[in-house]
Amino acid sequence: MAYTVLYNGKIYMGRDSFAQAMLIQDGRIVALGSDQSILACAPVEAQRYDACGRTVVPGFNDSHQHLRSVGELLGSVQLLGAASIAEVKERARAFIEKNRPQPGSVIYGMGWNQDYFTDEQRLLTCADLDEISTEHPIVFERACAHILVANTAAMERAGITPDTQPLEGGAIDRDAQGRLTGIFRENACQQILSIRPAPSVEEVAKSLRLAMDYAAQCGITSVQTMDLRPGDWRVTLEAYERLQQDNPTLRVYHQCNFMEPEGYQAFLDAGYRTGTGDSYNRIGPLKVFLDGSLGARTALMRAPYQDDPSTRGIATMSGEEFQTMVKMAAAHGCQVIVHAIGDGAVELALDGYGTVCHNGENPLRHGVVHCQITDLPLLHRFAQQDILALVQPIFLHYDMQVVEQRVGQPLASTSYAFETMRKLGVSLSFGTDSPIEDMNAIDNLYCAVTRKNLNGGPEGGFYPQERMDIYDAVDAYTVGSAYASFEEHCKGRLLPGYYADLVVLSEDIFTMNPDELRKTKVEATMVGGRFVYQRT
Repeated sequence: MAYTVLYNGKIYMGRDSFAQAMLIQDGRIVALGSDQSILACAPVEAQRYDACGRTVVPGFNDSHQHLRSVGELLGSVQLLGAASIAEVKERARAFIEKNRPQPGSVIYGMGWNQDYFTDEQRLLTCADLDEISTEHPIVFERACAHILVANTAAMERAGITPDTQPLEGGAIDRDAQGRLTGIFRENACQQILSIRPAPSVEEVAKSLRLAMDYAAQCGITSVQTMDLRPGDWRVTLEAYERLQQDNPTLRVYHQCNFMEPEGYQAFLDAGYRTGTGDSYNRIGPLKVFLDGSLGARTALMRAPYQDDPSTRGIATMSGEEFQTMVKMAAAHGCQVIVHAIGDGAVELALDGYGTVCHNGENPLRHGVVHCQITDLPLLHRFAQQDILALVQPIFLHYDMQVVEQRVGQPLASTSYAFETMRKLGVSLSFGTDSPIEDMNAIDNLYCAVTRKNLNGGPEGGFYPQERMDIYDAVDAYTVGSAYASFEEHCKGRLLPGYYADLVVLSEDIFTMNPDELRKTKVEATMVGGRFVYQRT
């Protein structure tokens, strides 16, 4: 048996409830109490860790992200935070100069956002990317991953011509003369992304290891990740299986993305169901998309966008198609989560779940990811139907700059309504949608409790009535996320019988000024009783 004692800490067990020390046996917590009591009952051979008076919380559980993409992005052109079109070009040229890819190899990047550009506040175009290189196909996804831009070489490689029609639920932009701009939206993005060479199992495993190491640095001990997609889900699963066999550092719950019945049926026929697997590598829900993003104006709204009345966004799946997928999953005992950002998409999601959830009961714990734009009746429907909300407070950093212009002040005031959801009894969990936003758990908590962007504004917070207190925010990020994966009995609390998944923090986040929360550093991360990260 392997024993560890963590002592001289402030161990969070629940609101206003703390212990000094804990005893861990074979990866699970067996006792908590004072230093004296726990050290007295610990075996002589137990490993000892002095927390030096620091605060210890359950490991953070990111309830929605894309772990494989995080790893891939670490080896691609880094565009997050680029302040201008000129800087995008500079970063891309520097990447090519440093890595010297063979002519004809695809150059991929992600993270640009035209709303941060200081030279020209517009979408990138193929002309911009052609200035970077004409001998390499270049594909740069916007930060939201619902728009991409491709250069001429990439469109030629993909067989895109001015006569090419977008896939259903997508759009291909053209200028006033009918010429391709290089901009692809929603489902049409796949017509370009298909030119990227399929990675091997070894390459996927390498990307995943990079991402897992980064997760440990962020205090993330569990992720609910959408990496299984049509075409290469078998390769991705094999990479995970190889990684998780020896000394795993992260617990993974797979959100499985299929948009049509045939592909999902093949997955089911292979024997995969919600709950298949073990505590480190487990199949979770079917994941589908109903719309796009607010920044790209592809989120599906019930009324036209206030700053562009020509559009209500893009429905990537009809209500009838969604209901078909929901009923199919339910028939096999599988959970479903759906990407829905606009109020039109949220309404479609709740209507679809209404076909399988009756009398306020939701035993399969179906949920809505993002659920950003809402009015009060929609929020009440979440509670009445017992639908889970998997939200990303970190989105406020960018979205608070545009949401009122996009949807108007009245609707903005009832959106990103995390505290209202909590008060209504909605099952709430936190994630980052990384790499759409950084995986940093502290920044995510900061946005939830201050309603401010990462620069500290606006004063008083954005619709401050929706600020959560730090206890509720930590619970949403731990036991709330555990509920979304049917693991609240063993994960998300530091109590006897629970996994010894925990994070040691540099600051006492429960007593410090919320505005100073971002000073907090992850000192150490433990998964299954084993330290997987310690800050040096």
